[in-house]
Order: sequence, then C-alpha cells, then structure tokens
Amino acid sequence: MIGQLAAVGKIPELKKRILFTLLLLAVYRLGVHVSTPGIDIEALQKMFEAQKGTLLGLINLFSGGALEQFSVLTLGITPYISVSIIMQVLTPVIPTLQQLKKEGEAGRKIITRYTRIGTILLALLQSYFIARGLENQGLVLHPGLTFQITAVITLTTGTAFMMWVGEQITEKGIGDGISMLIFAGIVARMPEVLLSTIELARSGEIQPMSVLLLFTGAILTVIAIVYVERSFRKVPVQYPKRMVGKAMTQAQTQYMPLKINMSGVIPPIFASALIVLPLTFASFSQNPKIRELTAYLQHGTWTYSAVFAVLIALFSFFYVAVIFNPEEVADNLKKNGGFIPSVRPGKPTADYFYSLLNRLTLWGALYITLICLVPEAIYMALGAPQFAYVFGGTAILIVVGVTLDTASQIQTYFVQRNYDAFMKKAEAGDTAPMFNGGGKSRLIRR
Repeated sequence: MIGQLAAVGKIPELKKRILFTLLLLAVYRLGVHVSTPGIDIEALQKMFEAQKGTLLGLINLFSGGALEQFSVLTLGITPYISVSIIMQVLTPVIPTLQQLKKEGEAGRKIITRYTRIGTILLALLQSYFIARGLENQGLVLHPGLTFQITAVITLTTGTAFMMWVGEQITEKGIGDGISMLIFAGIVARMPEVLLSTIELARSGEIQPMSVLLLFTGAILTVIAIVYVERSFRKVPVQYPKRMVGKAMTQAQTQYMPLKINMSGVIPPIFASALIVLPLTFASFSQNPKIRELTAYLQHGTWTYSAVFAVLIALFSFFYVAVIFNPEEVADNLKKNGGFIPSVRPGKPTADYFYSLLNRLTLWGALYITLICLVPEAIYMALGAPQFAYVFGGTAILIVVGVTLDTASQIQTYFVQRNYDAFMKKAEAGDTAPMFNGGGKSRLIRR
C-alpha cells in the first residue's frame, strides 16, 4: 500500500487528478466558513447548542457544518441529490426521458441539463422558505425583502457552485464528485467531534467506559462495512471452444462477480436527502402542528427508523434495477456463446439473474439498514448525539464506501500502468501476446 502511494507521483495523469480533487475540496471547505450576509451568527449557534441531537444535526452533517455557520453553502448538495432522485424515478415512466436514456451520451447530457435546472429551481424554493424561517426565529439582523432576496441569491449560487464542483471532480478528478463532497464534509467534522467527546469524558458528562464503547463500536462498524463491501457472489459462466485469431481456445469457466451490496452508498444518501428535504422547511417553522410532525422523525424514534428503513429498501431495489439489466446481460452472454451451468440461455438466464438480484438486494438492504440504525441507536443511548451523527452507521458507510470506490479507481490506474509497461517490454523484445490452447496468455516469438 505504501509502495502504491509512493508510485502515485510516477503516473502523471493520476497525480494531476488527485491534486485537482484535493484543490476543489479545499475550496469547498473554505466556502463553508463564509457566512451569508445579514445572519446573527451568535444567536444561530446558541440555537444549535440548545438543539443538539435534533434534526438540525443531520442537516448540518450533510452540509459539512455549513448550516451551523449558515454559510453560502448551507443548502449543500442536497437539492441536486433530491432532483436526481426525482429524475431517476420519472425516467422509467415518462417516454421522453426513457428515450433520452436510450440515446447514450447525447441523451445523458440532456437529462443532466434537466437535473441542473431542477436543482436551481428547488434551491430557490428552499432558500426562500429558509430565509422566512430565519426571520421568524429572530436570527436575522435586518429582516425584510432585501435580506430575503440576498439570502435566496446567495444560497442558490452556493448550491450551483457545489453542483459544478461535483461535476468537475467526476470529470477531471478522482472518484464520484457528489459523494466526495459529502465525504469531505463528514471527515472534516470528525476531529472536532472526537475532541468534544473526549472533553465530555473529562468533565464527567460521559463515563470513560462509554467513550471506550463508542470508539470500539466505530471500529467494529468499519470492519463490518469493509467485510461486506468486499464480498461477492461469484456466478460461473462457461464458454465453449472458439477460434481467437488462428488459435483455438479450450472450453473455460469464468466468474461474474456480483456484490452483495450492489447499490453502495446511494440508498442511505438518497434516504437521508429525502427526509431532510421537507424537514428543512419544518425546522424553521413556527407552526405547532408542523413541529409536532417533525418530532416523529427525530433520531431515536421508532417512526424515524421505520421510515428510514423503508426508504433504504426502496432505493436499494430501485438503484440495482437501474445499474444492472438482467435481460441485457443474458443477451450479451448468448451473443458471446457463454452460458450459466444448468441454466438455458436467453430468457431463463435473465430470470435466473432476476431471482439472484432480488435475493442479493434484499440482504444488501438489510445490511445497510442495520449498519445505519443500530450503531446510531447505541451511541444515542450512551448520551453522545454528536458522535452518533458523525460516527454513526450512515456517515461511516458513506466514508468507507467512498474510500473503497476511490481506492478501486486508483488501483485501475496502476493496473493500466503495469499493462502498458508489459506491452512496451513485449514490443521491445519483438514478441506478441497470443492465446494458447488452455486459454492462458503466453508470449511467443514471431
């Protein structure tokens, strides 16, 4: 691992992408500390201090601490995620969007444009209600139309900027841009929460044994996530004898790896965003009925756990259906002469994949639900709500999942580099890669 980190500098493109990503993440973190004009920051922070462990903590987590400062990036990337959810749900049911999806890259660009427009519209709506809510809470220095217009423009611009940063990281950096922004926001808050937890132990508000249980639980959660995320179901695929160039390959068996958690970190991110979206308005409302409704979705309540678990299950099945098409895979296997032992090619193979995916997704959804809810409930019971938000299952799953995906992408560059070096050596030695009868590659002289 250390050797690979040292070798990053030897791959110019990879080095450039990593530096570009770090630079944009640094700019994002700087923006978190730029406050929106007209806000009474001291009064806002006192409100946060009085409402520790409430819904505001979850909103603040996904904004990377921007809500506590009420920075220009307060809305974060949540509007973009919410609109992305809506677009993915509408695509299968709206013929126009479905046709655009089939058009490949050109259609994807048009859908992305619609998503951007929807993000701006949603951000405008959210920022207006938040501005009105802040005025009702008495957190604005000079209430009025001027503040409302300033807040709406500022917050919407911040969301547009984060959306642009995420797209730039995805295109020119390393990893998925949106996930990297959420990842950076969570990681940036970890040192602060660790120090505050230790301080609580010193002051006697939390027992030292409880702190030990908190850290042990976080470590065990990481181990469990890494173990499951690296687990695969190997589907055997047999290929008959066939001609490759002038050589005949023997029949061989390959394996198609299907992850147990194929949806990755998408379900908890989408579920959290869907819960946060309506409650962002409710948290600043003075209406007692809305406040009462919000109380049912606070962390630790059975209603929150039930809603969150249902959303995770729905998004798990939905996202797996989006990224994996059993009929398409079955057709590709049939065209290439491959087949699954004891399963007929064509529709029976597609039905086999449907059945297998349903079982894997069910276990994957159950795993995500347990990881997201159980550690958080334990940390809440130990009296550490801030620790539960930053080191709870949802946050740790996102951090570990993004880390593993990014590491895999970096590993791809190393594999490509080794392959290029191998081919250069082969050309220098006047050799050519050929396939022998056993299907394994070897070098023979021309």
